[in-house]
Amino acid sequence: MEGDSVTLNTDLTEIREDEYILWTFGAEKSVIFRIKKKKQIFSTYDDGRNGRFRDRLKLDDQTGSLTITNTTTEHTGDYQLEITGAKKSSRTFSVSVYARLPVPVIISNSSQCSSLNCSLVCSSVLNVCDATLSWYKGISVLSSISVCDLSISLSLPLEVEYQDKNTYSCVLNNPISNQTTHLDINTLCHTCAGTTALMIYSQCL
Repeated sequence: MEGDSVTLNTDLTEIREDEYILWTFGAEKSVIFRIKKKKQIFSTYDDGRNGRFRDRLKLDDQTGSLTITNTTTEHTGDYQLEITGAKKSSRTFSVSVYARLPVPVIISNSSQCSSLNCSLVCSSVLNVCDATLSWYKGISVLSSISVCDLSISLSLPLEVEYQDKNTYSCVLNNPISNQTTHLDINTLCHTCAGTTALMIYSQCL
């Protein structure tokens, strides 16, 4: 989750004098940290393309384990560890950082209360990648949408009858968390004379 820290362990108990440790990131294997204990070299690199690791890297100078603090989605990717010395070894760590999910909002889009059906829209205040917005009827999924475009927000329409007694909810979820708003039909969908003012209802579990 964004803002959390992640530690990539070398599984070493101590760096030996003859060992050289290199941490790289991404397909380009951009160097982010290197250690050569014998020459007392402990160097950090800022990934000059955009400074994504600035003030975020911490190294255990005894084991060579690397900690990334205050993570963002930009830190998602593969991290490679190479250890050179009496023996050579390498490992790859795959890290996925997910954005914190906003609570979805349900609004009534019905222009007239006299309609037989109530038109609703559930939306996310902001879009996040690797997230899906879904309408549920009970525990069954009615519809879903997932678009990784940070310039637009996710939205999903639904039509229900005014007297519908089923339970509906809108869920925004990713692989590690979810946010849910339950539909209160009596609040958003009711019969009246004239035109309905736009009403907003949002409730988080």
